[in-house]
Amino acid sequence: MSMRYEGTVYVFGDDVNTDEIIPARYLTTTDPAVLASKCMEDARPGFGAQVKKGSILVAGANFGCGSSREHAPIAIKAAGISCVIAESFARIFFRNAINIGLPIVECPGVTKRLKEGDRVSVDLKEGLITPAEGAPLPITPFPPFMERIVQEGGWMPYLVKQYGRR
Repeated sequence: MSMRYEGTVYVFGDDVNTDEIIPARYLTTTDPAVLASKCMEDARPGFGAQVKKGSILVAGANFGCGSSREHAPIAIKAAGISCVIAESFARIFFRNAINIGLPIVECPGVTKRLKEGDRVSVDLKEGLITPAEGAPLPITPFPPFMERIVQEGGWMPYLVKQYGRR
Protein backbone atom coordinates (compact mmCIF):
# COMPACT_ATOMS: atom_id res chain seq x y z
CA MET A 1 0.00 0.00 0.00
CA SER A 2 1.29 3.42 -0.92
CA MET A 3 1.78 6.14 1.64
CA ARG A 4 0.77 8.72 -0.99
CA TYR A 5 -2.79 9.98 -1.30
CA GLU A 6 -4.36 12.36 -3.81
CA GLY A 7 -7.81 13.80 -3.66
CA THR A 8 -10.25 16.64 -3.32
CA VAL A 9 -10.26 18.50 -0.01
CA TYR A 10 -13.25 18.83 2.31
CA VAL A 11 -12.61 21.40 5.06
CA PHE A 12 -14.00 21.39 8.60
CA GLY A 13 -13.29 23.71 11.51
CA ASP A 14 -11.85 23.39 15.00
CA ASP A 15 -13.05 21.06 17.75
CA VAL A 16 -14.99 18.65 15.54
CA ASN A 17 -16.01 16.04 18.08
CA THR A 18 -16.72 12.35 17.69
CA ASP A 19 -20.47 12.93 18.03
CA GLU A 20 -20.34 15.23 15.00
CA ILE A 21 -18.25 12.67 13.11
CA ILE A 22 -20.69 9.83 13.85
CA PRO A 23 -23.67 10.82 16.01
CA ALA A 24 -24.55 8.53 18.93
CA ARG A 25 -27.99 7.81 17.44
CA TYR A 26 -26.23 5.73 14.74
CA LEU A 27 -24.14 3.66 17.13
CA THR A 28 -26.65 0.83 17.14
CA THR A 29 -24.56 -0.77 14.39
CA THR A 30 -20.94 -1.55 13.68
CA ASP A 31 -21.59 -1.98 9.96
CA PRO A 32 -18.99 0.25 8.23
CA ALA A 33 -21.34 0.96 5.29
CA VAL A 34 -24.05 2.32 7.59
CA LEU A 35 -21.50 4.34 9.58
CA ALA A 36 -20.08 5.71 6.31
CA SER A 37 -23.50 6.91 5.17
CA LYS A 38 -23.82 8.95 8.39
CA CYS A 39 -20.22 10.19 8.49
CA MET A 40 -19.96 13.84 9.59
CA GLU A 41 -23.77 13.98 9.73
CA ASP A 42 -23.94 16.52 12.56
CA ALA A 43 -21.09 18.64 11.19
CA ARG A 44 -22.37 18.65 7.61
CA PRO A 45 -25.67 16.86 6.94
CA GLY A 46 -25.52 14.62 3.87
CA PHE A 47 -21.71 14.50 3.80
CA GLY A 48 -21.58 10.68 3.92
CA ALA A 49 -23.68 10.45 0.76
CA GLN A 50 -21.79 13.15 -1.19
CA VAL A 51 -18.13 12.48 -0.36
CA LYS A 52 -16.13 10.88 -3.17
CA LYS A 53 -13.83 7.93 -2.59
CA GLY A 54 -10.23 9.07 -2.18
CA SER A 55 -11.13 12.51 -0.85
CA ILE A 56 -9.04 14.17 1.84
CA LEU A 57 -10.56 15.61 4.99
CA VAL A 58 -8.86 18.76 6.34
CA ALA A 59 -9.75 20.14 9.75
CA GLY A 60 -8.69 22.65 12.35
CA ALA A 61 -7.43 22.04 15.86
CA ASN A 62 -8.51 19.25 18.20
CA PHE A 63 -10.17 17.07 15.56
CA GLY A 64 -11.84 14.00 17.06
CA CYS A 65 -12.28 15.38 20.57
CA GLY A 66 -15.04 14.03 22.78
CA SER A 67 -15.69 10.39 23.47
CA SER A 68 -13.25 7.62 22.67
CA ARG A 69 -15.63 5.90 20.26
CA GLU A 70 -13.83 3.88 17.63
CA HIS A 71 -16.81 4.29 15.32
CA ALA A 72 -15.61 7.80 14.37
CA PRO A 73 -12.46 6.83 12.41
CA ILE A 74 -14.25 3.74 11.07
CA ALA A 75 -17.00 5.98 9.63
CA ILE A 76 -14.41 8.27 8.01
CA LYS A 77 -12.44 5.40 6.48
CA ALA A 78 -15.57 3.57 5.32
CA ALA A 79 -16.85 6.79 3.68
CA GLY A 80 -13.82 6.60 1.38
CA ILE A 81 -11.71 9.36 2.93
CA SER A 82 -8.14 8.41 2.03
CA CYS A 83 -6.37 10.67 4.54
CA VAL A 84 -7.18 13.17 7.29
CA ILE A 85 -5.05 16.27 7.80
CA ALA A 86 -5.71 18.46 10.84
CA GLU A 87 -4.05 21.27 12.73
CA SER A 88 -4.11 18.85 15.68
CA PHE A 89 -5.95 15.73 16.81
CA ALA A 90 -7.40 14.58 20.08
CA ARG A 91 -4.91 11.91 21.18
CA ILE A 92 -7.33 9.02 21.54
CA PHE A 93 -8.81 9.74 18.09
CA PHE A 94 -5.30 9.77 16.65
CA ARG A 95 -4.54 6.35 18.10
CA ASN A 96 -7.93 4.91 17.12
CA ALA A 97 -7.35 6.08 13.53
CA ILE A 98 -3.94 4.41 13.35
CA ASN A 99 -5.40 1.27 14.95
CA ILE A 100 -7.88 0.89 12.07
CA GLY A 101 -5.41 1.91 9.36
CA LEU A 102 -6.74 5.40 8.64
CA PRO A 103 -3.83 7.65 7.58
CA ILE A 104 -3.84 10.92 9.53
CA VAL A 105 -1.33 13.71 9.85
CA GLU A 106 -0.98 16.92 11.81
CA CYS A 107 -0.09 20.07 9.91
CA PRO A 108 -0.28 23.37 11.79
CA GLY A 109 -1.56 26.12 9.50
CA VAL A 110 -3.19 23.75 7.00
CA THR A 111 -6.62 25.40 7.22
CA LYS A 112 -5.08 28.73 6.19
CA ARG A 113 -3.54 27.16 3.08
CA LEU A 114 -6.17 24.70 1.79
CA LYS A 115 -9.78 25.39 0.95
CA GLU A 116 -12.80 23.33 0.10
CA GLY A 117 -12.47 21.74 -3.35
CA ASP A 118 -8.67 22.07 -3.63
CA ARG A 119 -6.79 19.10 -5.06
CA VAL A 120 -3.80 17.93 -3.03
CA SER A 121 -1.38 15.07 -2.74
CA VAL A 122 -0.12 13.87 0.61
CA ASP A 123 3.08 11.87 0.83
CA LEU A 124 3.39 10.52 4.36
CA LYS A 125 6.70 8.83 3.66
CA GLU A 126 8.36 11.99 2.30
CA GLY A 127 6.55 14.32 4.67
CA LEU A 128 4.87 16.66 2.17
CA ILE A 129 1.43 17.96 1.36
CA THR A 130 1.47 19.33 -2.17
CA PRO A 131 -1.46 21.52 -3.24
CA ALA A 132 -2.27 21.85 -6.94
CA GLU A 133 -1.30 25.52 -6.51
CA GLY A 134 1.23 27.03 -4.13
CA ALA A 135 4.21 25.78 -2.18
CA PRO A 136 4.25 22.36 -0.52
CA LEU A 137 3.55 22.11 3.20
CA PRO A 138 6.07 20.09 5.22
CA ILE A 139 4.78 17.51 7.67
CA THR A 140 6.53 15.07 9.94
CA PRO A 141 6.97 11.80 8.02
CA PHE A 142 5.27 8.77 9.54
CA PRO A 143 7.54 6.74 11.82
CA PRO A 144 8.27 3.33 10.25
CA PHE A 145 6.23 1.38 12.83
CA MET A 146 3.12 3.54 12.21
CA GLU A 147 3.65 3.28 8.47
CA ARG A 148 3.62 -0.52 8.72
CA ILE A 149 0.44 -0.51 10.84
CA VAL A 150 -1.39 1.74 8.35
CA GLN A 151 -0.07 -0.21 5.35
CA GLU A 152 -1.42 -3.45 6.83
CA GLY A 153 -4.86 -1.89 7.31
CA GLY A 154 -4.64 -1.41 11.07
CA TRP A 155 -3.29 -2.83 14.31
CA MET A 156 -5.01 -6.24 14.18
CA PRO A 157 -4.03 -7.07 10.57
CA TYR A 158 -0.50 -5.90 11.42
CA LEU A 159 -0.32 -8.22 14.43
CA VAL A 160 -1.68 -11.17 12.46
CA LYS A 161 0.94 -10.61 9.75
CA GLN A 162 3.75 -10.18 12.30
CA TYR A 163 2.85 -13.03 14.61
CA GLY A 164 0.26 -15.14 12.82
CA ARG A 165 -2.95 -16.45 14.29
CA ARG A 166 -2.59 -18.30 17.57
